[in-house]
Amino acid sequence: MAVPKKKTSPSRRNMRRSHHALKSQAHVECPSCGELKRPHHVCGACGHYDGREVVSATAQA
Repeated sequence: MAVPKKKTSPSRRNMRRSHHALKSQAHVECPSCGELKRPHHVCGACGHYDGREVVSATAQA
């Protein structure tokens, strides 16, 4: 069984974990209402996607 010969220092451990941070989510402005929304998702405020209403605004509330 493989066993480490030396204890991993906190510096080396943290350098290894430097890529584990969460990325911030991208947001774009909805062209119809101006609210922030995720790209390629239906707008939660007005229900528009790709220039047309996909979900009625009354059904969302």
